[in-house]
Amino acid sequence: MTAAPRTERRPTDGPAGVGLAEPDGRVYDEAGFIAHVRAALGPSALLDSDYERSMYRRDAGILKSEPLGICMPANLDELRTIVAACDRFSVPFVPRGGGTGLAAGAIAGGRSGRAIVIGLNRFDRIEIDPVRRTAWAGPGVVNVDLGRAAAAHGLWFAPDPSSQIASTIGGNVATNAGGAHCLAYGVTSQHVLALDLMDGQGRVHRLGGGLPELDGFDLRGATVGSEGTFGLVTDIQVRLLPTPPVTETLLVSFPTVTSAAEAVTAILAAGCTPAALELMDKGAVELTEAYAKAGWDTSAAAVLLAEFEGLPNQVRTDVEITIESVAAFGGHRITRATNPEHRAQLWKGRKAVAGAIARVAPDYYLQDVVVPRSALATSLDRVIAAATEQRLKVVNVFHAGDGNLHPLLLIDRSEPDVEQRVLAAASAMIAIAKEVGGTLSGEHGIGLEKRDFMCDFLSEDDLDAQWRLRRAMEPTGLANPGKVLPSPHSCADMKPSLVPEGAWL
Repeated sequence: MTAAPRTERRPTDGPAGVGLAEPDGRVYDEAGFIAHVRAALGPSALLDSDYERSMYRRDAGILKSEPLGICMPANLDELRTIVAACDRFSVPFVPRGGGTGLAAGAIAGGRSGRAIVIGLNRFDRIEIDPVRRTAWAGPGVVNVDLGRAAAAHGLWFAPDPSSQIASTIGGNVATNAGGAHCLAYGVTSQHVLALDLMDGQGRVHRLGGGLPELDGFDLRGATVGSEGTFGLVTDIQVRLLPTPPVTETLLVSFPTVTSAAEAVTAILAAGCTPAALELMDKGAVELTEAYAKAGWDTSAAAVLLAEFEGLPNQVRTDVEITIESVAAFGGHRITRATNPEHRAQLWKGRKAVAGAIARVAPDYYLQDVVVPRSALATSLDRVIAAATEQRLKVVNVFHAGDGNLHPLLLIDRSEPDVEQRVLAAASAMIAIAKEVGGTLSGEHGIGLEKRDFMCDFLSEDDLDAQWRLRRAMEPTGLANPGKVLPSPHSCADMKPSLVPEGAWL
């Protein structure tokens, strides 16, 4: 990928509005952009009524931001026309898929005036090569639809975020999404072989290729997880896996959350490699069982959902070791899936959390910090205490195998002081993760929500290196500005905040 020589013009920070000057003298011109796009592509090419903009003010998270408008291009030529207009009129753009993100990575917040949201949902082509076990998928392809298309060939796509019935492959690439089965199969980056990236001037670059290893810098790998700040991903080649010959699923009840967390460590220490290890506390079990009717034990303090895939002998051995390991920590009432339908029923309890919450609370806040497995039990206790201290109801659902916590705070945004209490609890959870050597985000991304906390986890030199990479990949600075990276020069003066002023909804 070679960028054309030009003066760097990262948009100037400042309030939204026409007339924002940029470093090379060019000006943010939203009126000119709107007129140009409509003249080139027709009046309906840009949606900007109050109602239409209201539908794109937020994703599935807690932040909001007013977009300039929404474009939904049908093909590469229309997308190129829109991006070229953004470059010409210095209008920032934000790629968006299913809107299931939780870190405000696909809302129009940021710098240099209001951004245009570019919905890529119509880029939904799937082309499967069953011989090579690969597929080309557009960024608008819904994760579960790719899985269904692959299943017709005896194949499957491993990344399975809980939002897979709505989240898109483009969004999975943007956030480097994981899911319940990432313990054994890895996150999205392990399954992307190549991608097409449109830069801020409308040029498309092929990054990576059909082979597992290529010479040179891995720009494909750098782009996965860049959250749209490198440009727009327009096509993705993914690796597909053969359907495992044997799958075994266990649901185990525990007397305490701590004993369940300790059992997870014991299972992995015994040499097992489960496909998934999902833990839910009593509150989460009661919540989802009332909604999903999955057959979970509501009397348990916690339940562990364990799944094993592979060859018969290996799966049999892993299941036996797991049953012995959980028994040592009080694991009981072990339910073993008897057929695919029973397995799907057990998994329904894990996948239905968001839907279940709507029955008991109008809103929720979800955190996704990661802690080392050795600190899982104690960290979980401290996370629960942080929520309790702020008088917030919390239920816990998380990828226990890799220490990815998912505390859910059940809230009502209409309460007068709920914002301050949620932010205090969330900040405490982030501090806990940092203290025990964890990370800021496991799979939801940084976006706008966690951007300011990057200064706590990375040095200024680290941030400066990442800024340089970002500018090299997308010199216009118009691709999803204000997301992921704070200025490396502002960390010393920055007061970390999960929610920028005025962004709470």
